Order: sequence, then C-alpha cells, then structure tokens
Amino acid sequence: MLPECPDHLSDEGKKEWDRLAQILNDMGVLTEVDRAAMSAYCQAYGRWVEAETKLRETPLLLKTPAGYVQQSPWLSISNKQIEIMTKLMPELGLTPSSRSRLVAHAHTGSARSNRDVASKFFT
Repeated sequence: MLPECPDHLSDEGKKEWDRLAQILNDMGVLTEVDRAAMSAYCQAYGRWVEAETKLRETPLLLKTPAGYVQQSPWLSISNKQIEIMTKLMPELGLTPSSRSRLVAHAHTGSARSNRDVASKFFT
C-alpha cells in the first residue's frame, strides 16, 4: 500500500514525494512504515531546493556591517539538507549501490524464505 503524502511537506517536498513514491513502492522499498523516512527525505529535498533558489539570487559570500566576510546562510542550509538527504538516500534505495542490494535481495528471496531454507539444515 502506498503511504499518503504528509500535509506538512513544503510544495517542493510534496513534488518530490509524488515523483518518488510510486517508483519506490513498485520497487518494493516504500511501505507505510517508511513514511517518516520518506517524509524526512522529501522535506530536506524541499528545503534544499528553496536554499538553492535563494543562492541564485544572492552571493555566496556576504559582508557583515562590521566589514567581515561570511558565508551566505543559504549555503549552510543547502549543505545541511544535502547531508540529511545523503544519509536517507541509501535507506530508501535512492543510490545505485543501495538499489543493487535491493535487486540482489529480490533475486535471493526474502529474509524469511532464506531462514526457512536454512532451518532444513540447522535444526
């Protein structure tokens, strides 16, 4: 069953949910229990898009009233959201290596069926 998109997501987060949910569900990766992880990924994605949009409008480095140069807060936000997304991507099968493990798991069967086979030999 495909989990419902949470209302609290930003517009960009909802678009990302809509883009990924059916694909991940068809892969057998996304279930109702994964809703929080998917929600966190999509919210981080939405915030990342917002920060990147703001970065196009503002410089990467800003001068403070005291004359010091500092990094744009939008760059910090963007980098943090990328960090969050990068941590969640493997959990959701959104990287090539995590997908290859999912495909290998699908070809060998479920963990339960593997235990059933093993139980014939190890009782």
